[in-house]
Amino acid sequence: MKQQLQRPTGAFVGASWAALFIGTLTYLIGLWNAQMQLNEKGYYFTILLYGLFSAVSLQKSVRDRLEEIPVSGIYFGLCWVSIGMSILLLTVGLWNATLALSEKGFYAMSFVLSLFAAVTVQKNVRDISLLQEEPHTQNHTDAPHS
Repeated sequence: MKQQLQRPTGAFVGASWAALFIGTLTYLIGLWNAQMQLNEKGYYFTILLYGLFSAVSLQKSVRDRLEEIPVSGIYFGLCWVSIGMSILLLTVGLWNATLALSEKGFYAMSFVLSLFAAVTVQKNVRDISLLQEEPHTQNHTDAPHS
């Protein structure tokens, strides 16, 4: 079953990149300005990187399976476990942190925004890449004959 792809609009692509940039930069600025030890900052930074990688990898694996590109069950399962673990680790870290509730919400929301944006950016990049390859494979039978 071949799905019909539509090119994402420039506005959607721009909004996706902006959300990724804003979410990630906001999270990192919050860490930079946080009154916490360096090892705590490292913990939250690593969770952000792990979460972003997990989200992109999961989105790619789901898409590969939809397009009937082989993805091993072990890798697919690992993607789900990884995204779940990154969210769980952030939740546990924030639950036990001595931060104001508003700060905890700030980190949680910028983290979730970053993960969502990473998925949409990866989807847009893949859609655009596939659509750019498509004209080379089409048969142009409507061309005028000379």
